Amino acid sequence: MQIDFLGAADSVTGSKHLVTWGERRVLLDCGMFQGYKVLRERNWHAPHLDVHSLDAVVLSHAHLDHSGWLPALVAHGYKGPIYASPATRDLAEVLLLDAAHLQEEDARRANRHGYTRHEKALPLFTRNDAKRAMAQFVPLPEGKPREIGSRGGKGRGPQVTLTPAGHLLGACSITMSLGGERLVFSGDLGRQNDLLMPPPQPLAEADVLIVESTYGNRLHPDEDVLALLAEAVRQTLARGGSLLLPAFAVGRAQALLVAMQRLKARGEIPARLPIFVDSPMAAEATALYRQYRRQLRVPQREMANLLEGVTLVPNAQQSLRLARGQAAGRLPAVIISASGMATGGRVLNHIAAMAPNPAHHILFPGFQVGGTRGALLVAGEREVKIHGAYVPVRAQVSHLESFSGHADANELMAWLRNFRTPPRQTFVVHGEPEASDALRQRIARELGWPVRVPPQGGRFTV
Repeated sequence: MQIDFLGAADSVTGSKHLVTWGERRVLLDCGMFQGYKVLRERNWHAPHLDVHSLDAVVLSHAHLDHSGWLPALVAHGYKGPIYASPATRDLAEVLLLDAAHLQEEDARRANRHGYTRHEKALPLFTRNDAKRAMAQFVPLPEGKPREIGSRGGKGRGPQVTLTPAGHLLGACSITMSLGGERLVFSGDLGRQNDLLMPPPQPLAEADVLIVESTYGNRLHPDEDVLALLAEAVRQTLARGGSLLLPAFAVGRAQALLVAMQRLKARGEIPARLPIFVDSPMAAEATALYRQYRRQLRVPQREMANLLEGVTLVPNAQQSLRLARGQAAGRLPAVIISASGMATGGRVLNHIAAMAPNPAHHILFPGFQVGGTRGALLVAGEREVKIHGAYVPVRAQVSHLESFSGHADANELMAWLRNFRTPPRQTFVVHGEPEASDALRQRIARELGWPVRVPPQGGRFTV
């Protein structure tokens, strides 16, 4: 078995792991790089693999750092199947089409306003590329083994089994089996006490293990996240401001809606407080969360009432009108808008409108990748560049990290302890260098397993 680590090997983004097993070549995840420019530029490089030799792609979940490069892969000529859980397939359609729209819109804006360094700005991929990628998806229900990659007369392919991993609707760990051996890829693992998702299901056997390490060097704060959110709302309203929640449209936006409805029901925030969801993608994802509500830990009645008193902002004109109202200090409200790291989307208009006003509060509920606007704002940046112009930051900015959907270091170790025997090799990926190395050290010290952190582009035979 040979593994090429083509992404998420020196960072927490761009997940891509190419497994060559006999004559079979399977790509685990096909994520987009996000964050620092040096990472984003990798999205434009020609792929370090022969896409025509790929037998299959298997997705752990729909987040763009795990699925977002699929349209580019298809544009480079990949025509094979893309396996994923049914919910992942449906969420990926929402995410990929939106990402393609943003790519096209950003290119048009750069060309229109002349803030591109190139003769003509081009999108990384188009909506047509995303639609072609979606046509290649093959839903694979959780817990049901399926042989993949059997095309081309190469003999039997590996069997793949998806196991729910918490973290996000449809998210799964991936087990590949061939010739009596097992490779397990954790994907992103969820938390034990997530608002939306059940905890990740344990796995017991792996000869080779690839495990994420997003929070490999940190523990989530032991705090009441709903109480903190309620206090942020009350303090902001008391000074006449509004609370902006830049949120991932898939997963985080729905968790925030659950939280807000519970706080209203308890009387901890005003029952008539206006709540706006300004993200078409979040609205679509919310519909999918309600459709797949039996996979959640939220009571079905709560999901049925999730949008009570909530305004979905339907178009860009009304979004701009809402932003202008906040710039003028009208209508104190809670606004949930994407993207979660302020890398694009409608949230940028709200940040531009609200950041100069000290009455407002911009609260980031979750992990911020280094190099993103979200990370800069959380670090205390007093000026941010939005659509080619610099915007002063006088609003309160804070970070509610305990809203993260990722397992922390102790939760990662608890999941690893379910394996009955040590894998012959464990690879730690999907973390900033210090996080990955901290988890590597804990695995070696506490479990005694052979473990290493692979470099970006590293190739290993195991």
